[in-house]
Amino acid sequence: MKIKQGLQKQSFQKHGFQSLAGLSLYEIKELVSDFIIQDFRVKQIFNWILCGAKDFSQMTNLPVSLQKELSERFLLYSSTIEKVYEDGETKKIVISLKDGFKIEAVLLNDGKDRLTACISTQAGCPAGCVFCKTGFLGFKRNLEKTEIIEQYLHLKSICDEGKRKKEHIIDNIVVMGMGEPLLNLENLKKAIDFFNDKDGLNFSRRRITVSTCGICNSLFEIANTLPFARLALSLTTADETLRKKLMPVSAGNPLHEIRNALLLFQKNGGGRITLEIPLLGGINTGEKDAKLIFEFAKGLETVINIIPWNPVEGLFFEGNALKEPDKKETGEFIKMLESYNLKTTMRLRKGRSVMGACGQLGNISPNEPKN
Repeated sequence: MKIKQGLQKQSFQKHGFQSLAGLSLYEIKELVSDFIIQDFRVKQIFNWILCGAKDFSQMTNLPVSLQKELSERFLLYSSTIEKVYEDGETKKIVISLKDGFKIEAVLLNDGKDRLTACISTQAGCPAGCVFCKTGFLGFKRNLEKTEIIEQYLHLKSICDEGKRKKEHIIDNIVVMGMGEPLLNLENLKKAIDFFNDKDGLNFSRRRITVSTCGICNSLFEIANTLPFARLALSLTTADETLRKKLMPVSAGNPLHEIRNALLLFQKNGGGRITLEIPLLGGINTGEKDAKLIFEFAKGLETVINIIPWNPVEGLFFEGNALKEPDKKETGEFIKMLESYNLKTTMRLRKGRSVMGACGQLGNISPNEPKN
């Protein structure tokens, strides 16, 4: 495992200064309208940000005097990369926010030169899933629209661009990092609109996937105001009683209501839904669990994504330490699902040694002291 520190030197000394990264072309134009009147200059600034400029001095087609004035009035980013952890084809970055809270984002390589940015929507998480490190941290605050977007730009800045000659250096975005995305829906929607903007990053909504525990009010809002993005439900189990124990947030979001929202989402053209099953050794791997997933999925166009639990020290369920399922247990459960003709896949296990895999995000590297 490699650790890099201090990659981004921009200081937080300019407290109160507006940052420009993550703002739309129109928003930047409004901010600079008192001293920049040429639209093409605003477009140049916007494009430099999308290309990964970390300092106004890197915007080489701007006059030096304008670079200086911009640096005196604005910050480029409100956040900084504190550390980068590398594990083969996976990179995890720890990001310091303007108020000192830290979040994490991950760059995943599928081994076929396809990159995915995994980004966060909250500092900490209020959902409290017993199998997730982030839930163990508790909730700090929602991220602003720009803080969500900056994660993508930070991840793009650590890509090896020299090997990639295509419109999108990063191929896909998954909102599966820290936090429950649908509890920060308005800022998330604004970030997705930014990614989708044809005059900006021009990301197809089909290449953006949002994973949620299932927040009913937000799911119905999404279903009624499409387009949104691809949707993944962290189902875990379709046993209502067990789900409430594993995922406390589900107490106010019953499965039948979640299912109704998903049916409406698909009726209105939302597309196929991924049902994510974090597989917990000896807990949700039985025949009953498979049958209940089948019953939940009836009438929905789904793919079941099996995610063998990634170890996190100190997480327990009903007094027992959680454990990952062995290969036999995992294989047998997949066979049960397939016997119901459910399309089933298994999540590639990437980034476990840097605590960058599903359920492991929580600011602390396995090789650092837990202060």
